[in-house]
Amino acid sequence: MSKSRYNVVNPDDVVQEYGADSIRLYEMFMGPLDRDKPWTDDGVQGVHRFLRRVWSLFVTEEGGLHPRITESGSDDAIEKELHKTIKAVTHDLDNMLFNTAIARMMEFVNAAMKADSIGRSQAESFILLLSPFAPHLAEELWQHIGHNDTLAYENWPQHNEALLVEDTIEIPVQVMGKLRARVSVPADADKDTILAAAKAEPKVLSQLEGKTIIKEIYVPGKMVNIVAK
Repeated sequence: MSKSRYNVVNPDDVVQEYGADSIRLYEMFMGPLDRDKPWTDDGVQGVHRFLRRVWSLFVTEEGGLHPRITESGSDDAIEKELHKTIKAVTHDLDNMLFNTAIARMMEFVNAAMKADSIGRSQAESFILLLSPFAPHLAEELWQHIGHNDTLAYENWPQHNEALLVEDTIEIPVQVMGKLRARVSVPADADKDTILAAAKAEPKVLSQLEGKTIIKEIYVPGKMVNIVAK
């Protein structure tokens, strides 16, 4: 932005329309700190919509705690997603990669919105992750889930590395060097199991119909390539 080009944005006007958290979050989401970044109204609006989604994740339209927040917790998928988010956001904060930290929190919110329930402790952890980026909203949510004191003195969440181990992996399958399918297999599956799964894929079968397989290549954890003629 430049005064000489008459494109200065008054931050007071943005705060008045979208709130202080929105402008704060958007400035961190625009990109790496060491690069020039264009200001756009659409960008601010997008971040503001994200914050509204965060609010609706925890609070009903009537202003009460959303029934999806429970004491008993949620499924394993949300727990794993949360710990991935804790690890990623912690790393990105330490390295001042604010835009990617925010993107990771957006991914978590997308997953959480589809969940039937979210444990109170999981909600607390996410709110603490959000607090450096949107402190006003985080404090409001902290009160809504039952706390009377500020979250400022709470410990930062810690991820559980054991929960980050993937049970399955996705392997691209090529036929004659061209990608034809992807197969999900157990993370500890051996070569024979993975090749069998690859050849059983309908899109791969159609490419192999009437041909003779002359070579099967498996790069562990990376890809399968089937050569036929």
